[in-house]
Amino acid sequence: MAKGAWPIIGHLMLLGGTPTPHKSLGSMAEKYGPIFSIKLGAKRALVINNWEIAKECYTKNDVVVSSRSKLVAIEHIAYNQASFGFAPYGPFWREMRKIVTVFLSNRRSMEMLRQVRVCEIRNSVKDLFDVWDNSKNKNQSGYVLVEMKEWFTRLVFNIVFQTMAGKRYFGTNAVVSEKDAEKCVKAVREFMHMLGVCTMTDAIPLLRWINFGVKAMKETAKELDVILDEWLVEHTQKKKFLGEKVIVESDDHQHFMDMMISVLDGVTIEGFDANTINKATTLALILGATDTSTVTLTWILCLLLRHPHVLEKVKEELNTKIGKERFINESDINKLEYLQAIVKETLRLYPPGPLSAPREFIEDCTLGGYNIKKGTRLITNLWKIQTDPNVWEYPMEFKPERFLTTHKEVDVRGHHFELLPFGSGRRICPGISFGLNMIHLTLANFLHSFDISSPSSEPIDMTEILGMTNEKATPLEIMVKPLLSPKYYETMPSDEC
Repeated sequence: MAKGAWPIIGHLMLLGGTPTPHKSLGSMAEKYGPIFSIKLGAKRALVINNWEIAKECYTKNDVVVSSRSKLVAIEHIAYNQASFGFAPYGPFWREMRKIVTVFLSNRRSMEMLRQVRVCEIRNSVKDLFDVWDNSKNKNQSGYVLVEMKEWFTRLVFNIVFQTMAGKRYFGTNAVVSEKDAEKCVKAVREFMHMLGVCTMTDAIPLLRWINFGVKAMKETAKELDVILDEWLVEHTQKKKFLGEKVIVESDDHQHFMDMMISVLDGVTIEGFDANTINKATTLALILGATDTSTVTLTWILCLLLRHPHVLEKVKEELNTKIGKERFINESDINKLEYLQAIVKETLRLYPPGPLSAPREFIEDCTLGGYNIKKGTRLITNLWKIQTDPNVWEYPMEFKPERFLTTHKEVDVRGHHFELLPFGSGRRICPGISFGLNMIHLTLANFLHSFDISSPSSEPIDMTEILGMTNEKATPLEIMVKPLLSPKYYETMPSDEC
């Protein structure tokens, strides 16, 4: 047990403020070793900080650590664990994960996902060109200042919402007003923030009885439920009007909600009705795909601007392997080894969820030579594991080349325990391929289409925000200028969109 616990709240103060929790716990690992425990109010939590312990945890003890704690935020804004991402380990979770995995991997869905990604990325590149073309604030070199966190957010949300329910919230043919779209994005981000903060109510169960701190959670939950309910009603009416056979055979863009309506067919599972399960599972996928992808793309640009030699090298790869005046397709990504290495190195230094998602031991077990009691929470410090100097030479430096040389065989799919940005074991993120495809294709086409530079001589701010994801605290304003001929942008989007 680590020292320094306060009365009643224990070490809860470590999980808030500055430095961020993963760095505070990482500093404690230097003192207490790769595995130690802390007190979060009335609960004990185990913190693991190196790949050997992680491997033992997610192989030998994987079943034992495959459940979730019932946190207050999950109860109030994640449909009380009807959302499979936050559900306890058991039959309900296994069934929901199977449904999600089938959707993300079957041929029809994969083709629909590909078309959505291609369409939205082309639209977004065209929109950014239009911003540049119409701007009256170009500098002498022809660059325009843009805020990239916003651009990535709009692109990613369009891709994910199209996949889930066939909805575009930003740009041409948006189904809602700009104000409503921004309100939705804000609600999703507030949800992610609430999930990433260990509240006093979670630490001190007595506070649950007085609903301490849940008002904001309920308001966020209501906002998201209204949106999801509207989508569900629309898709349910569509099925009733057209019929199951017509939708399946004629609609190449059968969205996730359509599939869930067909699979669930009005049944109740583990006390949850079909509509609740549909909304909860849809929300889980939205959360898993939007903020994490936006955050990763943002950090990639930050790192590229801070390391101009890396930026020049990836641009050279794009010119050599792809050429100019051609949209980069997903089939091209395998040629872009250095670009993939950049993504890996960014995920190593800035994993989207640096402390992974919280788990809970459902049985007594032994881990790292220590006896762990049932009910103990598990915190996996991915950031500490992925910056371990015993594994990574110059661990805090941005060196994509390591994934072309010394760590060439290391991937991010949970098999190499020194690099686990998407987790490992049974509860590994089921949307790894979806997320990586979106990040690779977006990054490749953005860098292929635009030249970028920092707006000032000062280094890009790398301050992180506390939450479920390690979001950049400040906007990312950069200078952009088209690299290709105007005709290239003006002919987007293609007929495929």
